[in-house]
Amino acid sequence: MAVSKRKSSQSGDSKDQIVYSEFGNSHSEALQRGVPDLLPNQQNLRVQVSRKGRGGKTVTVITGFQGKAETLADLLKKLKNQCGTGGTVREETLEIQGDHAQKLLQILVQLGYKAKVSGG
Repeated sequence: MAVSKRKSSQSGDSKDQIVYSEFGNSHSEALQRGVPDLLPNQQNLRVQVSRKGRGGKTVTVITGFQGKAETLADLLKKLKNQCGTGGTVREETLEIQGDHAQKLLQILVQLGYKAKVSGG
């Protein structure tokens, strides 16, 4: 049985120090991948209406974003307010409840994005 030994600090500090870690520090900033936050006119977005895997509910999905999570959250909030409905961010895609493809296309073009309706 392995026994773990920890040296107690004499200064009264209660912080735990990691002496050894096999796979590195998972909270290291060096391991986090930087996401380029492209300008709206440099992004090609696809707007499509989908029901697949949602129990028959219609959802408008916007894909093709290349940006930070905060930027997507702000854009999602604007789009939800314009459509008067709910939505979510999933893996760099925006999902807006309901069939709002044409309305979202107009809003995205006004905001400066290159957007197209995809699918029939």
